[in-house]
Amino acid sequence: MASPPLDDFIAAAAATLDLPLEPAWQPAVKANLEVSLKLANLVADFALPDEAEPAPIFKA
Repeated sequence: MASPPLDDFIAAAAATLDLPLEPAWQPAVKANLEVSLKLANLVADFALPDEAEPAPIFKA
């Protein structure tokens, strides 16, 4: 049986970055990544009009 794609991604990223990943951390890392991906999809799916331009200065 194949591993879920996020599990494979987490293992590959940890190996690439030479980060030790305790097996107990895997569920928390996966949950964080799932939330991050859902939020990224919200931003990516937001349609901007063609005339939209970036703000010249960002002020918080």
